[in-house]
Amino acid sequence: MNIVIMGAGAIGSFIGATLSKNNKVILVGRNPHIAAIQKKGLEIKGETVFKGKISAVTSVDEISFIPDIVFLTVKAYDTANAMDEILPILSRETILCSLQNGLDNIEKISGKINLDQIVAGVTSRGVELRKPGVIYHTGIGWTIVGTLKDTIREKAEFIAGVLNKSGIETSVTSDIMKEIWKKAIINSSINPLTAIFSCRNGYLLENPILAGILDRICRESTSVANAAGIPLNEEDLVDLTHRVIENTAGNSSSMLQSMRRGKKTEIDSINGKIVEIGEKKGVDPILNKILLYLIKN
Repeated sequence: MNIVIMGAGAIGSFIGATLSKNNKVILVGRNPHIAAIQKKGLEIKGETVFKGKISAVTSVDEISFIPDIVFLTVKAYDTANAMDEILPILSRETILCSLQNGLDNIEKISGKINLDQIVAGVTSRGVELRKPGVIYHTGIGWTIVGTLKDTIREKAEFIAGVLNKSGIETSVTSDIMKEIWKKAIINSSINPLTAIFSCRNGYLLENPILAGILDRICRESTSVANAAGIPLNEEDLVDLTHRVIENTAGNSSSMLQSMRRGKKTEIDSINGKIVEIGEKKGVDPILNKILLYLIKN
């Protein structure tokens, strides 16, 4: 199987390394991470141990094959540009699987390729890019994929099979938008708080004040989902968010990692979209507004 990982940061590199055991994989990412992989190979530490050579490039122009699968793992704000870059090497049979944070990726992707080529997914695995060429797998978590059209469910099952064969336990859902919302609610609760207070995920439950704020954000974000027609239970989402924190207690959230590197965050595609949708649906997402302001200012 010919596979391209478009956006080889932490999660992209982890997925690429895992899939490389059974497939021809090429990572597309940025220096200095890609340069380190080209020179010394990729290393994964923690829950998964891997060390080996894997093809890695900084431009799609360096890819000589038509991929069977593209895993899109770029930051949400890079989705449109990444799609423009990858389009020339896609065939009509290529399946594109988005494993990203945020609520607006599918809209951006579906404007570029046919809906029946798209598989969407979410994962709660904790991974960190701590230095170029080295990934830490800090938490197992879950991975779920699905399609936007019931008639192409077999493509989601195919992607799940590829991931499962390589050791990434993956299930298939008939309602992937609900799962995308669940992930966004979890991220809206965890990521900004860890970024603001510069703490690992686990500290949010260790500190009773932050734990209380976390739960309130989670309930507010869930109420927005409900107003948008996504039926979710607030207490179930609070419990799920706690389980994710427990499973990734030692992890630094992607938003915290971005802040520490002085890079743009995905706040607009997570809390920002929740604010936008909440206001349209008559729900005042005041806590999400505060988080959005604090992260962007």
